[in-house]
Amino acid sequence: MLTTADDEVRVRADRARKIALWRYQLIREAADPAYSSRQRGRMVRDLAEREHPGPFGTPVRVARATLDRWITAWRRGGFDALVPSPRQATPRTPAEILDMAAALKRENPDRTAAQVARILHKHLGWAPSESTVLRHLNRLELMGPPATAVTVFGRFEAARPNELWVGDALHGPHVGGRKTYLFAFLDDHSRLLVGHRFGYAEDTVRLAAALRPALASRGVPESIYVDNGSAFVDAWLLRACAKLGVKLVHSTPGRPQGRGKIERFFRTVRDQFLVELSTPDSGLLAPDLASLNRLFTAWTETGYHRTTHSETGQTPLHRWQTADPPRLPSPAALREAFLWEAARTVTKTATVSLHGNTYQVDAGLVGRRVELVFDPFDLTNIEVRLAGKPMGLAIPHHIGRHAHPKAKPETADQAPPPSGIGYLKLIDAAHQAELANRVNYTALTVTSTPGEDTHR
Repeated sequence: MLTTADDEVRVRADRARKIALWRYQLIREAADPAYSSRQRGRMVRDLAEREHPGPFGTPVRVARATLDRWITAWRRGGFDALVPSPRQATPRTPAEILDMAAALKRENPDRTAAQVARILHKHLGWAPSESTVLRHLNRLELMGPPATAVTVFGRFEAARPNELWVGDALHGPHVGGRKTYLFAFLDDHSRLLVGHRFGYAEDTVRLAAALRPALASRGVPESIYVDNGSAFVDAWLLRACAKLGVKLVHSTPGRPQGRGKIERFFRTVRDQFLVELSTPDSGLLAPDLASLNRLFTAWTETGYHRTTHSETGQTPLHRWQTADPPRLPSPAALREAFLWEAARTVTKTATVSLHGNTYQVDAGLVGRRVELVFDPFDLTNIEVRLAGKPMGLAIPHHIGRHAHPKAKPETADQAPPPSGIGYLKLIDAAHQAELANRVNYTALTVTSTPGEDTHR
């Protein structure tokens, strides 16, 4: 049974991984080896001068020396080198001190963050830094609205294929009694639809089913731009991008700039594909999910990709083919990127648990915090890693679930067998029988013709 201390270790380890993912997103572009030292210097200076949303929501600033250190660490050790010590992932300022700082600001709104820090130091003999106080007061919106100018957004287009992909989801038709969703990824430069798939859920598994074939066939993009939907902010997607060296960018809520191309593409899908899915005579042309995806692929490859785009003046396929061959990931790298990961502490009996399943691991790992790496559709094959280093397989001891709870199968609901009883036909037959036994007053009404004696 896990103790409170074990739970604290787990929380710290999870925070450390989240910090590493945030660091990776921050330095990914500047760490690109394609840039010269001078270009990288400008980018790092720009990052150091700006405030960034931190890994836990608070705005932070990062010194240039720290950014350079993170870039060097990432180049030498990859993503795992960015993971801080779990003890460093816990906030150092007690919550009660931050609450006191907020109370001082509310008491006198004219107090600056520096003044609040001075009062705390005078009162307690110790105080957090001015920047810490300022971040906390900004998060609570106690510093007043900043003076901001109206931002003007110009028309953006990536300079080359695979520089930027834009991803989004579209609500599709009902197939097999269930609603469908289309995950799609569009190359910003060529407008080529690099990846797509209809599925029965708007979740991470269906997103992976669209993205993984796209990476395998179209190459690895430099950046992927998505919104803040639950599937796009899942940790697995950030892990996959980090493993492949892709910069994952989320749009700012309320600022949809940069998403116009894929929204325009979705309008084309509605106007040219979805509208043709059903006909008055035959009904829905896609009786199941496989048929829907097959029809959509046919429309994409023979229609959309070969039609001249109104903005580029070229077909998406021709504009894509004018670039150099894409950088394709190796099968091993692609598999590693799309594995899922969960951290667990090894018990005294050298076992770990995952979603109700129990596994036996190396006895030398007792008490250690390990990573379990697995395919979400197969929980019988679990890799064990310690700080990123392979430590063998987790041997199944008790298996009650063979797939991750999020890995729901793509099967339509089975319709119940027909009873053979037609209720409306039964009541119609009963009504007709009842009418036959009654006097038909309509038939008794005789319409006379002119000159006919009706009193005979």
